[in-house]
Amino acid sequence: MRRKVFVSKVFDRKVVVITGGCAGIGRALAVRMAQAGARLAILDLDQAALDSLVQHLHSHHNADALGLRCDVADPQAVQQALALVIERFGGIDILVNNAGITHRSRIADTRLAVFERVMAVNFYGALHCTQAALPSLLERQGQIIVLSSLSQYAPVPNRGAYNASKHALHGLFETLRGELVGSGMNVMLVCPGYTATDLRKNVLVGDGSTAPHPALALGRLASPQDVAEAIYQGALKRRRLLVLSNLSWKARLVARLFPRLYERFLLPRLLAGRQVVQA
Repeated sequence: MRRKVFVSKVFDRKVVVITGGCAGIGRALAVRMAQAGARLAILDLDQAALDSLVQHLHSHHNADALGLRCDVADPQAVQQALALVIERFGGIDILVNNAGITHRSRIADTRLAVFERVMAVNFYGALHCTQAALPSLLERQGQIIVLSSLSQYAPVPNRGAYNASKHALHGLFETLRGELVGSGMNVMLVCPGYTATDLRKNVLVGDGSTAPHPALALGRLASPQDVAEAIYQGALKRRRLLVLSNLSWKARLVARLFPRLYERFLLPRLLAGRQVVQA
């Protein structure tokens, strides 16, 4: 099948690496980049899903795609995977740090191992991939895209490790952006709102086991395709920050400027267990 034709050719033949790329926002972004003519390297833990996605990208979008099984929490595995990407494609133009996990448990009831695992994937995974890809990205004046969360602005209860990992990403990548001034590289932090993804199906709980969870949310759910399109458009413009909020801007403003009001009036609604899907 012939690839769809789009007006923009910015990403035609560009090499895009997406971590956690087999589901949700990662998969939707892989498809969107393939439609734009990009060459894709998808990192994920599910080999069967990788094989299926690579076949889909090839047959439906005529995309040159590579699927690599890789745990981003393992720095040696990341180095090996990105070395294979560079060997196959010649370099990396865009790194999308999308891989992430979450948990549902009060801080007092959460084992240290859960904090360590969430940070290992969400924070250190992004760090490992960035350090491995950075020389090539600098050479090609590329772009790093980091999937953060709306919890950066309005923390959600019972997700202390998840919220902490997203705050840490901002500290890391805002620092990196400052260090890269004048290099021609761009760093874009993306904060999606509540999105209909599969992240909630394997949620860690306080003792380290996993269980499916209904999610908490305020406002309309976004689709992964809508979020991917917004990221794509932001990458075209080389944006620095993309906040995709389906949580009222008033609620975010209250959380930032009037935290006591946020804790008193909005947090009880979240704790009441309204059915929504994990951001």
